[in-house]
Amino acid sequence: MENVLRPLIVVGGSVVLTLLIGWAVDRVLRKADARHEENSLWGLLRRARVPFQLVLFAALLRGSYDQAKLLVEHRVGVGRTLTLILIGSAAWLVIRIATAIVETSYTRYANAHRDPARVRRVRTQVTLIQRVVSAIVTVVAVASMLLTFPAMRAAGASLLASAGILGIVAGVAAQSTLANLFAGLQIAFGDMVRLGDTVVVDGEWGTVEEITLTFLTVRTWDERRITMPVSYFTSKPFENWSRGTPQMTGIVFFHLDHSAPVEAMREQLRDILRECPAWDGRDYGLAVTDSTPNTMQVRALVTAKDADDIWTVRVTVRERMIRWLTDVHPYALPRVNTAEAILPLGHPRRPAHDDTDAAVTAPTTPHTPDPPRTGPGRG
Repeated sequence: MENVLRPLIVVGGSVVLTLLIGWAVDRVLRKADARHEENSLWGLLRRARVPFQLVLFAALLRGSYDQAKLLVEHRVGVGRTLTLILIGSAAWLVIRIATAIVETSYTRYANAHRDPARVRRVRTQVTLIQRVVSAIVTVVAVASMLLTFPAMRAAGASLLASAGILGIVAGVAAQSTLANLFAGLQIAFGDMVRLGDTVVVDGEWGTVEEITLTFLTVRTWDERRITMPVSYFTSKPFENWSRGTPQMTGIVFFHLDHSAPVEAMREQLRDILRECPAWDGRDYGLAVTDSTPNTMQVRALVTAKDADDIWTVRVTVRERMIRWLTDVHPYALPRVNTAEAILPLGHPRRPAHDDTDAAVTAPTTPHTPDPPRTGPGRG
């Protein structure tokens, strides 16, 4: 009977004690979260309930397993398994606690500062710090698990003896990986690019959606994802439209006939922008910037508060201006000059033929008709 009750008491007691302590800690965190609603730390710490209970159970069972006298012939293997579970769950718990602290710090900073650029910068740094901490804890946990095996301890001593050679080999083999790792840290703390920034990379316009220690993801306007190594952003030029202030200036080009009414187009541009909610009202303008033998280039300049609005303003101006020219001034649209130009209403129309020019170009020799065709075979 003792051989049956002893294991049940040890294992069952560990389970019951783990559940009671976990429930008590969760209740305390819940009350603290309700008492301090402005601080999200306590609510985030509740996410660590499962790893906390796992650590508690593994520690209790590891300490009292010898008293259970269960599977005595496998005592070493069971003890090592519980140690591995304890190390893994402890690493999981540390990562959850670190994540809760980092997210709470970021939330406080975001609530205290209204500058979107600074908030995105801190968010990028916090995300990478969180991932660095998770990577370090994971590596330490795996190393600790390996060191629980006696064979791995001997291997570790021999590895330390040849650490210099292995370091050189690993550095050469992982050169690109290390370059991306340091590039990720440089991006995070150098404020080169941040989460949510609008960038143009290799001719693709999009928003930075994810930054890790090795790669960066850009979400394009058509919902595609471009993934590239972070070392690209430290070695090649790229456009960052969110750098500094988010305000932007956009340009719309029109290729028109030389007879296009530029002054009327300026007034129409002003009317279009006044009816466009995306225009921020800072500036606008219209000027002829180039000319060719067949057309002239007209540039409309508009402003908006960010990249999304500048796109809306540009397409609105382009669409409504072309429609207005088509309806009111069709002669201003580019065309191949093979026919007479369409003049505006009320404009004096030039005669088709000028008498003076006709007199100059008329033939001076009278026309002699061909002689009549006679003879055989002609009729």
